[in-house]
Formats: sequence, structure tokens, C-alpha cells
Amino acid sequence: MLAFCLLLALPVMGADDSWTKVRALESGTELRVTKKGTKQPLLLKMDEATADTLLAVLKNEQVSILKEQIDQIDYRPKAGARKMVRETKTTVEDPNKKAPLPAGPHPANVPGMSTSSNVIFGSKPDFETIYRRSPSPRPVQ
Repeated sequence: MLAFCLLLALPVMGADDSWTKVRALESGTELRVTKKGTKQPLLLKMDEATADTLLAVLKNEQVSILKEQIDQIDYRPKAGARKMVRETKTTVEDPNKKAPLPAGPHPANVPGMSTSSNVIFGSKPDFETIYRRSPSPRPVQ
């Protein structure tokens, strides 16, 4: 009987452990929170978590969500140095391939040159699940 009770307690201990990880997240961490009965998650910024409440910022407004209302919390890990790619393109136009200039005095045909530069930053890391509400224990019959 003792072993059976321990097996029932394991999911509860796992849920508390993952909530402890939520509580350890830094303020400002990006969160994706799915509440009970909703399909569309909320995109929030972490403020703090207490034993039974998540405090976060949603569109410049602080919101409080009870732990019992949360099905899942995903967080975006802090990105290290995001990959930056510099790209420079230089093209030279051959003046002989241009349409002839009208008759009359005109400057000598010289090559045309254009240069363009671009900087591309890598994307943010994907969200990772940090908390998932454990299913409610079934009553023992």
C-alpha cells in the first residue's frame, strides 16, 4: 500500500519541481502561457512567480494568473550572441552595353558602379516547455 501511495505522489512532486523552475526564471523572460480551456496561448514577459500565482506583463499591463488556471508554460531561453551576417554586393556596369547617347557633346563612357550592404541577425531561440500541469489524480475506488 505504501508503494501505491508513493506512486501517486510522484506526479505531484514533479509538478512542484517544474513550478520551482518557473519561480527561478528571471524577470523579463518571454513566456507563452496556455490557460485551462483556451487554445490560444498568451505571450507575456515574466515578472515573478509565487507559490500559487504567476505575475507577468501583457501589453504594458501587469496580470496575475493562478497556478491552478495554467495548463502549460513555455519560455524562450536567453539567446547568446545571435549570429550576424554581413553582406555586401558591388556591381559594375559596362558602358558599352548602354543605349547610345544622343548626338552632341557628352562625357566619356565610364563604367558605373553601385554598392549595397545588408546586415542579417539570426532568429530568436524557440520556446521550451518548463511547466505542464499534471493531470488530476483519479479517485481510488
